[in-house]
Amino acid sequence: MMTSKNSCQFKYQTPFSPAIKRLMPTVFYGNKQRAYVAGVLSTLLFSGFLVGCQSTPTNDLINGTPYQTSTQPNDNRKLDQQEIARVRTTLAAQYIRKNELDAAQRQLEKAFAADSRHAPAYDMMGVLLQQEGSRLNLEKADQFFKKAIALDKDFNQAHNNYGVYLSQMKRYKEAAEQLEIAGAALGYEGRIGALENLGRTYLQLNDHPAAAKAFLRALEGNRNSIIAHIELVDLLLEQQRIDQAQRLYDETLVLVEGQGVSPRLLLQGIKLAAAQKNIKTRQQLAQQLLSAYPLSDEAKQLKTWLNNPEAPWK
Repeated sequence: MMTSKNSCQFKYQTPFSPAIKRLMPTVFYGNKQRAYVAGVLSTLLFSGFLVGCQSTPTNDLINGTPYQTSTQPNDNRKLDQQEIARVRTTLAAQYIRKNELDAAQRQLEKAFAADSRHAPAYDMMGVLLQQEGSRLNLEKADQFFKKAIALDKDFNQAHNNYGVYLSQMKRYKEAAEQLEIAGAALGYEGRIGALENLGRTYLQLNDHPAAAKAFLRALEGNRNSIIAHIELVDLLLEQQRIDQAQRLYDETLVLVEGQGVSPRLLLQGIKLAAAQKNIKTRQQLAQQLLSAYPLSDEAKQLKTWLNNPEAPWK
C-alpha cells in the first residue's frame, strides 16, 4: 500500500526516569516484542498502493532517540512527562498493529495528558483514526496530522503519513506536496518509501514524467526498491523503450526470487516478449498467468489482447 518498508521508529533513552519505571510493567513485555509505529499503514494502503514504514524491535526503543522534541527541558518533571508521552505513543502503535483500536485510543489520551505538545502522539492518532476508517474518523484524522506537522515541521514521518492519508482521500495534489517534503529529507530513514509513495501519487495525477522521476530517485537511494523497478518497467514499456524495460525487468526477477512471481510481473514479461517477437516465452508466460491467476485483472487484460493482438494493451 502503494509495499515497502520504511523506518519510523520512536526510541527512548535509558536509564528510565522514576516515572517511566512505574510504567514499565504495563508497557514492555520483553525484548523480543516488536513495536510498529506507522508501519500499521501497510494494512490500509490502497490494496498495496502506498507504503508506510517498517517495524523496530522493542529493545531498540530504549537505546537511542532518532526523534527529539524541539525543546530541551531543564525541569525533571517535565522531562518525565515527555518520556511518558513517548512510551504511551509507542504502546499505542503496538495496539494499532494488533487492531486493538480502543486500547490504542486510551494510550494516546494518556500521552496527550502527559505532554500536549508531543507531535508523534498527534501523528499516531491520525494513523489510528485512518485505520478505523469510518467517514467521521477519516475526517478527524486530517486535523491530527496537521497538528503533528504544526508542532514539528521537520517531523518527516508525519509528512509521509499525511501524504499517504491524502492519497487515500484522493487529494493527490496535496499528497504530492507532503510526500515531496519527506522524499527530499536526506537522512530520513523512510525517504525511499516516501519517494515510492510520491511516484504512485503522480501516477494517479496522470503525470507520468514526474512519476518516473520520483521512482528514479528511489532507485538512486536504494537499487533494491521493488516498487520502483516494477513501476518503471511499465513506464518504459509505455514509451516503447524495450531494452531498458527488459533490463529493469530482469533485475526485478532477481529481487523477487523465492517470493513467487506476481500476475503483474507475468504480464510485464508477456508484453516484453511480445514486443521482441519472442513467441515461445510469450506463450509460456501467458500459460503460467492464466493457470495461476485466472481471475486476476492481468489475466483479463491478456485475454482481451489475445482476441485482438493488434490492439494496444489496456
